Amino acid sequence: MSGFFESVEWQTLVELLPQMPFAVWETFYATALSTALALVIGLPLGVLLVVGEQGGVLPLPRWLMGLLNAIINLMRSVPFLILMIFVLPLSRALIGTSVGTPATIPPLVAAAFPFVARLVETSLREVDGGVVEAAQSMGATPFQIIAKVMLPESLPSLIANTTIALTTILGYSAMAGIIGGGGLGQIAINYGYYRYKYLTMVVATALLVVVVQLFQTVGTRLAAKCDKRLKR
Repeated sequence: MSGFFESVEWQTLVELLPQMPFAVWETFYATALSTALALVIGLPLGVLLVVGEQGGVLPLPRWLMGLLNAIINLMRSVPFLILMIFVLPLSRALIGTSVGTPATIPPLVAAAFPFVARLVETSLREVDGGVVEAAQSMGATPFQIIAKVMLPESLPSLIANTTIALTTILGYSAMAGIIGGGGLGQIAINYGYYRYKYLTMVVATALLVVVVQLFQTVGTRLAAKCDKRLKR
């Protein structure tokens, strides 16, 4: 042992350095695409959770709201690794393989969209009820209230919560390395943890932290830019 890490660990890291840029790209690509698809599903669900309740702008039957809440709660309760194993057949059917970065997209979306739905619900509940009532009194339709009042008014919170979703999904994508997913998670687990090359694991983890900081910085700035209260 020379210093904290053995020389063979440095050699392994040097051999893996050419793979690091592509691994960073795979992690970024998987996280961004999964978040976008999760938003496509989770945003409408989050809106329905608010506008569809009794007293909302578009009340839905109680049994339907109960079923919707139960499904979202159930999906959120399943640990990601278990959910990932359950969804792998879907990945194989859609993509033709159950390994690699593309195969991790369906499990990431399945794990993320219920979380996104709850984040959207939280953001919409922050909208001042008086603004919604004013729009109703002027004869706005439910769709107009959602599209022109609720979503614009909650935009800073939605962006902030999307940033939270991004960083959470990034953590999920790293765990996907256990089942052969690509990116930095695969390098940290397969080349670092399993082979006892802890320097490789530390470097891959440090790169994950950098990506998280990038997402968080961009998200925070966008949220602040869209916040009308900060422009006074």
